[in-house]
Amino acid sequence: MPIDYRKEGKVALFTINRPEVLNALSLDALVDLSGKLRDFRDDPEVRVGIITGVGPKSFCSGMDLKSTLGLPIESLFGEGTFVRGLEVWKPLIAAINGYAFGGGLEIALACDIRIAADNASFGLTEVSVGLMPGWGGTQRLARLVCFGKAMEMILMGKRISAEEALRLGLVSKVVPLEQLMPTAREWAGRIAELDPRAAQSAKEAMVRGSSMSLEDGLRFENMLLSRLTKGPRE
Repeated sequence: MPIDYRKEGKVALFTINRPEVLNALSLDALVDLSGKLRDFRDDPEVRVGIITGVGPKSFCSGMDLKSTLGLPIESLFGEGTFVRGLEVWKPLIAAINGYAFGGGLEIALACDIRIAADNASFGLTEVSVGLMPGWGGTQRLARLVCFGKAMEMILMGKRISAEEALRLGLVSKVVPLEQLMPTAREWAGRIAELDPRAAQSAKEAMVRGSSMSLEDGLRFENMLLSRLTKGPRE
């Protein structure tokens, strides 16, 4: 399968395993990832997920364009998948090794925390092949970094280093490649030991609230807090 999926106690690990194409995703692979994320979402025993790519060279180099030849353009949008339409309130960490271009960066953007190896590089490069980011990149990048920098990266198809990504706030931490997965596991473990309902409620409040006015966001936060304090605690 293009996505290796295993559970390590309270942590689920998703590994994009297509090294022959630098872990580029076909539509089938995106659907496979999304199906396994549904299993993760619905399994009460796992609390945090880590998404990474096999090997040292590439997290995910984007969409595998050869696999999409002849497909109608609307089929490329990823509707009902992790990048568009699938809600997962459990925390997700992207452990980014090497290239994170196009759809690969969009997958990382759909995660909640991004940790990068020092060899990582980032870019929404779709304009260079006559496309535009279509898996959420135009929306998520501009909400995460300076709007002008997001414009620069997207309109120029610009690639940036791990250190620049850290300066921009695109990633939370940069570590040597050999420390990437130990660091991701450490962070996931810390989250997994906390109350899972609290973590999921906090994530939902932040994600949904980002598209609300402050007043509406505060009301939504209060509603989730009320629901959390009235329910059973772990």
